[in-house]
Formats: sequence, C-alpha cells, structure tokens
Amino acid sequence: MIGRKYSLAASALAIIASLTSTTAFAPPSSSLLRSTRLHSTVEETTNGESATNTNVEQIKDTSRDKVMTFSYDMSIEPKYEKPTYPGTGNGMSGDSGEYDIIVIGSGMGGLACSALSAKYGSRVLCLESHIKVGGSAHTFSRMHNGGKYSFEVGPSIFEGLDRPSLNPLRMIFDILEETMPVKTYKGLGYWTPSGYWRFPIGSREGFEQLLMEQCGEDGEKAIGEWKALRERLRTLGGSTQAVALLNLRQDAGFLATTAGSLPFVVTHPDVFGDLSLTFDDLSKTVDEFVTVPFLRNFIDTMCIFCGFPAKGAMTAHLLYILERFFEETAAFSVPIGGTCELGNTLQRGLEKYGGKLQLNAHVDEILVENGRAVGVRLKNGNVVKARKAVVSNATPFDTVKLMPKAEGEPKGLTKWREELGKLPRHGAISHLFLAIDAEGLDLSHIQDPAHLVVQDWDRSLQDSQNLCSFFIPSILDKTLCPEGKHVIHVYSSGGEPYEPWEKLTPGSEEYEAYKNERAEVLWRAVERCIPDVRDRVEFSIVGSPLAHEAFLRRDRGTYGMAWAAGSSAPQSGILGSVLPFPFPNLKTPVDGLLRCGDSCFPGIGTPSAAASGAIAANTMTHVDNHLKMLSEASKLDPMYKFLDAGIMGQVYKPLVQGFTPSPELRTDQYVSGAGVAPVDYTATDPSVSERIDL
Repeated sequence: MIGRKYSLAASALAIIASLTSTTAFAPPSSSLLRSTRLHSTVEETTNGESATNTNVEQIKDTSRDKVMTFSYDMSIEPKYEKPTYPGTGNGMSGDSGEYDIIVIGSGMGGLACSALSAKYGSRVLCLESHIKVGGSAHTFSRMHNGGKYSFEVGPSIFEGLDRPSLNPLRMIFDILEETMPVKTYKGLGYWTPSGYWRFPIGSREGFEQLLMEQCGEDGEKAIGEWKALRERLRTLGGSTQAVALLNLRQDAGFLATTAGSLPFVVTHPDVFGDLSLTFDDLSKTVDEFVTVPFLRNFIDTMCIFCGFPAKGAMTAHLLYILERFFEETAAFSVPIGGTCELGNTLQRGLEKYGGKLQLNAHVDEILVENGRAVGVRLKNGNVVKARKAVVSNATPFDTVKLMPKAEGEPKGLTKWREELGKLPRHGAISHLFLAIDAEGLDLSHIQDPAHLVVQDWDRSLQDSQNLCSFFIPSILDKTLCPEGKHVIHVYSSGGEPYEPWEKLTPGSEEYEAYKNERAEVLWRAVERCIPDVRDRVEFSIVGSPLAHEAFLRRDRGTYGMAWAAGSSAPQSGILGSVLPFPFPNLKTPVDGLLRCGDSCFPGIGTPSAAASGAIAANTMTHVDNHLKMLSEASKLDPMYKFLDAGIMGQVYKPLVQGFTPSPELRTDQYVSGAGVAPVDYTATDPSVSERIDL
C-alpha cells in the first residue's frame, strides 16, 4: 500500500527526539499441522461465561463516521498451538552465537535497522521466523500447467522508488548503494458507486480537472477548498526538505543531527504553533476547510492506507501527499520481480556490510538478565547472545509474547507488557489471488495496475466488506507469469474481524464456505474492471485472516496498531504528556531492548516502517557515525543535500557526543569512557566487530 512518508517540521521532530529520549499463502488442506477448533480470547469472561464481543458487534453498524478498532488481552492467550501452514517453515533453524545487535524479524523496519547498523560497524544478526525475507513485503509463487505465477501478499502501491526522493526507503537503498529496478505508472484507479475515475499523480492541473469533472457545479469550490487546505498546512508540508526521518535518533544527539534544519525553523517560526496539529486528528482541519463530498472522500482514501480515514489519522499523514504527489516527477512504482525485491535489496545491503540474515529461525523468548536484554532463545533451543542490544521488529502484540512474566520483575516492565498487549489494533485482512487467461482481454479502459474499490461512501472505509484494492502488476512486470496471462492480488481493508475465523476448523466445509462468503466482495471488485474474470480464471486462492496471521507472523492477522490520533498512546514517553503523540516509545523499560516497525513512529507503510528501523539504528550508534552517514548521503544526489547537518551539526556535536548512545544502550566498557572524543565505529574499520560496540 501507499507508504506514509511523514513530513514533520524540524522543530516538531526535534521535540520528539528530546522528550522521548528520557525514558506466501497456501490453500487450506488437511495437511495442516494443527486443526484444533479455535476459541476467542475476548468472548469469555474469567469464569468462562459468554460476554459481549465488541470486536464483532462494531461491524454490524459501519457508518461513515465510525472509527473501528479491535482489542484483545494478550495476557489470556489461548494455550493451544495455532494452525501452521505449509510453506511458512517450522522455525527450527538458527545457530548459537554472539553478536553486537540481534534484530527479530525481517520486515522493512528490521531489515533497515539491520543493514544500517551493519554499515555503522556493528556485528548484526537478523532472525526471521518465516522462510522468506521481507515481512509483509514478500512474494509467493505457484506452478500451473508448467508456468510459474508469482503473487505479492502485502503492500502494492509505492511512490518515490524510481529515483532519489523523499521516500525513506529509497534513501536507505541509496545509502546502502543498492539498486532495485522498477517500472512506473502515473495514476490510481477508483471504482466507486458513481463509476470509474482516476487520480493522476504528478499533475496539479490534472487533479484540478478531476475535481471539475467529478464535482459538477461545485468544481470551482472544491479547487478553492483544496488550495485553502494546502495553504493551511503549507509550513508543515514545506518541512519535507528541511529535515528527514533519517536525521532522527532518540537521544541527545538529535540536536546535532537535525541542526541543518535550523534555517527553516528561523524563517518559519509559525511552525511552533503547529506542533500539536501535526499529531492531531486530521479530520479537525479537513472539517474546517473542506465541504465538497468528493474531495472529502478523496482525502479519506488517501489516509486509509495508515488504517484510518481522516477521522483517526494524524495530520502528518496528508503532508507528504500535499507536497510530493503533485510534483511533475512523482510516480508510483512496480518492483520488477515482485514486492519481495524490497526485502532482497535490503538483504544485499545487510550482507555487503558483514551482517547476517537467518531464515526459518523463530525466536521463542527475549532473554533478560538484571534488567537488560542479553540475547534470545530460539525455538530449537539455541541461545544467541547480544553484546549491545536486541531490536524487535515484531508487532507489540507478538513482542510481549516473547517476554513471559518473571517473578520479581520490575513493575515498569509488567506495566509496559500489559499496556502494549492491550493496545487497540486494526482488524485482519482477507486476500484473493487470481491467475487469469488474458487472451482477448481488453484493458485499454485502464491505465494503471493499482485500483481502489468503494461499495458505499456512507459506510466506513475500514469495513472490509466495503473497501478493497486490487493490483495487476503483470500489466507492467511480465516476469510474474507466463505470456498471455495475468496475476491479480485483491485484498480487503484492515477491518476483518478475527473472531468468526478462529471458531472454525481450517480445511473444514464450514471454513471453506465462510472463506467463499467473505471473499465474494473481492471477486465483485475485480469484476468492475474485468466483468468475465471468473470465466478467465486459471486458478484462485483465498487467503483468510488465519492464513494472513500464519504467513506474515502477525498476531490475529492484524493490519497494525490502531491508536487514533488526538490523544497519546500508552508508553509514549514525556512527549505524550505535552502533545497527542499516538505511538509507544521505540525504547522499552528493559535496557538494551528497542522496537521498530509499523507500531512505532512514524507508523504503518513500508517507507515509514523502514524509517523506524533507521531511527533505531541511529539511536544505537555514536552521533559521530550518524553525522558522517548523513554527510555522505547528502552527496549522493542534489535531492539529499538537506540531510547534511552542516556546520551547526559540528557545533552541537561536542556538546552531545558524550551522551550518545544513551546509557541504557552502552556496554560497561564504554560507560567508563563517556564524554570522550568519539571512536570511529564505521564499517571502514575491518576490526570493528572484534571490539565492544557502542
């Protein structure tokens, strides 16, 4: 899906850093390893009696203004083993050893953290439970009549990967000196109750023409409201080229690494007044400026990729779109070879700098000794030690599973585990994978592979039976299937309730019938574009939330954490007491344990998840290393010039270098040298892995 690239003002990002620093789907079959009937953890009270299930009840009334989230108590997890699907691995690989940094999970956040940490000079091991790299961004294949068909299973709409851009993921590729071939397209198709229309990316004039066509007599009014909204957010949006997410770190070193943004802050003092607006509910600003229904609908669909429509989404979600999507060079990209190439590209960068990725290596437990994360225990029993830190790229719900409660543990850890385990989340996702015969198929009525389908604008866009997407990457990437065929991925919004699924036995007639019932809306979505698609099908696969959970290693198949904007999330640090910051801290009560991924700032989306990994990597290294990386990156392309902290970064460096990384991330040997001149911990030193890292 469209990755979120937050464009926060420099001062907003600085305050974030300073304040928080204080603290492949297979069809179900009888070969499933486990087919026990599942039971909901929220439908029963502590005495076993039935209780109202709000997760299911809320989908019975999905009015447009309703914000939907799902909640579970991870402390009362069922004792059974959930179904294991063929093709996901048994998690029994992985050797014992010792590394500077251990990263759990090879999603975009985990891989970015691993690769950049390796570039910084740390000895890094990334452990992935699945047999495929990339987390949600991976690809699976099926053979049919001698031909190979490849499907992507997660994100499908990417902007800014075709050239140096403000997309953090592209920035990281360039910093790692890795390339990923793509093909581009210039629009996003919409199939709505009023018919088909197309959002033209990279054209202000084209978008205004769209407003005139779709808004009728309100066309001029819609254009005026759009311009007024852009003007209101102009200062915040303009900060996209004042400071980047890659400048951030969560310790005092941020003063040096973000110092290059000072000229912007000085010339735009009004940015201080917009600090709270950045994290507040976007709908408040939209309601103030936008009344035309078509424009309000469009804004909601642009936000929904973060999990919420404008109501529930941060204002920051819209800033990048306002600034970047209307530049002439803006374009969506299809990675050649499939979405898996995102992970493959980061993996190459990781291994180039001496890091290691171990697949099929499931982590059973994060080991904590004397209040510090010291390593992990694998499913096969092997123990891997971490000299410096453990970073979890798993969801908060999966992370707390790795930290069983211990007798006498600190109260802060108990509270952290309980609060993260009960965080609201988005629902699950259902998938439909289609391989079709394209002989005689005329697709001249569409120009793009990516499409959104809305059944009813009066219903919630979070409703999985109302909003869905379909993606036909083979329109541009001919390597994904045999000649004369197409592959199509159709997926619901992240609002599919899990409870009805966990009551079913995978592979049973009841389960198959329910799959077909819930997938019918996905079939109808594609039929809007290809009316005879069912007659053209070579084969089809329905991926249920149970399969989504098993294949993507996300508890209950969740789309991600769902803390609605407008208030602070638990464990959000001191920042949460002064601003409505809707993310838990990437730091934890356990020394040497960090988190990254789409449950951390800046949120859901592949570029945002990658950025969270970069922030974690930056936080674990000396500020001098970080400044050098930013300086080197600024020379890669004129687009990146603003990354360099410049002379002001060097001015601040002596003041903060003794505090980087922050104390809980230091080894005993380095603590004694705190405040001295920085050591050159970079990958250019061949003996770096033999020393205790920062």
